[in-house]
Amino acid sequence: MNEIRTGDVIDERYRIIKELGEGGMAIVYEAYDMIIKKNVAIKIIREDTMKNPINITRFEREARAAASLSSPNIVRVINIGTHDHRPYMVNELVVGQTLSDALKKRGKFSFLEAIDIMYGLTSAVMDAHRHNVIHRDIKSQNVFLTPDGTVKLGDFGIATFQNANARLTRSEVVVGSIHYLAPEIYKGGNATPQSDIYSLGVTFFELITGRVPYEDESAISVALKHTNDKFPSAKKYNPQTPKIIDKIIQKACAKDLSKRYSSAFEMRKDIARIRNDPSLIRKKSFFERLFSRD
Repeated sequence: MNEIRTGDVIDERYRIIKELGEGGMAIVYEAYDMIIKKNVAIKIIREDTMKNPINITRFEREARAAASLSSPNIVRVINIGTHDHRPYMVNELVVGQTLSDALKKRGKFSFLEAIDIMYGLTSAVMDAHRHNVIHRDIKSQNVFLTPDGTVKLGDFGIATFQNANARLTRSEVVVGSIHYLAPEIYKGGNATPQSDIYSLGVTFFELITGRVPYEDESAISVALKHTNDKFPSAKKYNPQTPKIIDKIIQKACAKDLSKRYSSAFEMRKDIARIRNDPSLIRKKSFFERLFSRD
């Protein structure tokens, strides 16, 4: 197989501009689409990972999962194909930064900014779940913030369909990023929409505190804390956190599935209440607090 270089043209359509990044399974390039006359991102499977046929199946599963979605809050798949026997997919090129990068620069987001971001993110997850796609790797590194403020969820690299082939998922029982994984995943359970909701809650926590709930620990220690420890209140790290926001995070990250949000739609509904009425997170006066039932 030939190495892909700058200037190469794939399928007589995509001219390679530069390499954007490399992961465990694929390499991502920026390319110019000569048909739609726009720059795009091409993700092509690495040659060495093709030696295991399951990797090809997983890559194709990612492509199918992402291509089945059309939310404005999800990085769009434009095309899927094969180049020199290597599967690839073409995504919209997202201009902007990841939430992770933004957090490194800013420390944390304001409560209203975090509400807007989480509204877009829960909208993306709603659409994925509606199409029976479970993302399994929701985290700040996989969420993009574009210059116009649009939130986009990307990287469906370990996404799976509900009721996916067990042979493909059996060896992937604990996949995803350790700081965002739901306790049932650590216990060997299958990923479900509620597992994604737990990751949404952790991301919300990170947006307003500037940190994940269990930080600077070994992987085993983090797993045990997510499984056994009471989920910390955001107020511990940001004392100004409004009670209504802390309640949303706590419900999203409930260890007991019966107490966790049953759907991303349900979580978004609570976020939309605050988005539509920002006074709900306004600091109350002494007399308001005195006569408040909350």
